[in-house]
Amino acid sequence: MTELPLPVQALVLALKSLPGIGPRSAERMALHVIQMEPERVRILSEALVAARERVVGCERCGGLTESQPCRICSDDRRDAGVLCVVERPTDILSFEKSGAFRGRYHVLGGKLSPLDGVGPEDLRIRELESRIPEGPIREVVVALSGDVEGEATAHYLRQRLSASGVRITRLAQGLPAGAGLEYADELTLSRALEGRREFS
Repeated sequence: MTELPLPVQALVLALKSLPGIGPRSAERMALHVIQMEPERVRILSEALVAARERVVGCERCGGLTESQPCRICSDDRRDAGVLCVVERPTDILSFEKSGAFRGRYHVLGGKLSPLDGVGPEDLRIRELESRIPEGPIREVVVALSGDVEGEATAHYLRQRLSASGVRITRLAQGLPAGAGLEYADELTLSRALEGRREFS
């Protein structure tokens, strides 16, 4: 079989680094791109660069935004008394698609994982603690995945926040154990939110 030209091979490698894109899909996409009209390729490349350069983390919640603070943190119609703690900014998108949560969010930026060298100081836990006295927060919903690291992080948060006097809840079962929120459908997320319980 004829080898692809080096620029196409480089494009295949770049595309293969994206989640969910295997070698064959990356090759098909690369071949499609090089056959596109130059103007469409330019638009695609500019959109990629603009998205990466203009989208940043919200200074308050850590979610993805183009302005500070993000639209969710700025929305006075949302319940400022309920704060949903998630692992990644993309988890906010999963909850927003479900339409079941009308509070605000806080992104931790990961989970505790001593084997990977991730400790409490590497997460946005201090920022979370500082938000509780700032606003009328009455409930913190811990919405982390059900894997070992997620459970350990949830228990650590409960210990750290227990002195604050806020109600600390977990999502109800129904989310697949060991899987991330991005794999849950909207109905599962809605039911998990509705059935949240006191953290024990």
